[in-house]
Amino acid sequence: MTKVIEYDERPWGNYTVLDEGEGYKVKRIEVLPGKRLSYQKHARRAEHWMMVKGIARVTLDGVLIDLKAGEHVDIPLGAAHRIENLGDGIMVFIEVQQGDYLGEDDITRLQDDFGRTES
Repeated sequence: MTKVIEYDERPWGNYTVLDEGEGYKVKRIEVLPGKRLSYQKHARRAEHWMMVKGIARVTLDGVLIDLKAGEHVDIPLGAAHRIENLGDGIMVFIEVQQGDYLGEDDITRLQDDFGRTES
């Protein structure tokens, strides 16, 4: 059984931190149908997304990439990115973060459907 380190609900769904250590964090992220995360970038971490369930559209520095279960994408440090659930059910992906700082405040939101961009 996996020990839950952290769980948080967001307007687009939720995430669960499955593991973390020096320089890495692993999250299980669920995105509700028709929802998407902020178009954002990180100054101190890169990410790797592995699709587990559903259909996603990733925007990576303005390029659209469609993913289904079993497919993955690398998000380089500083790259603008977002993921959107294109399906009718909950979309699930695993996010592996790597960097020297992995706090939730290392986010610059460029666009957000829920009014959370910096002014």
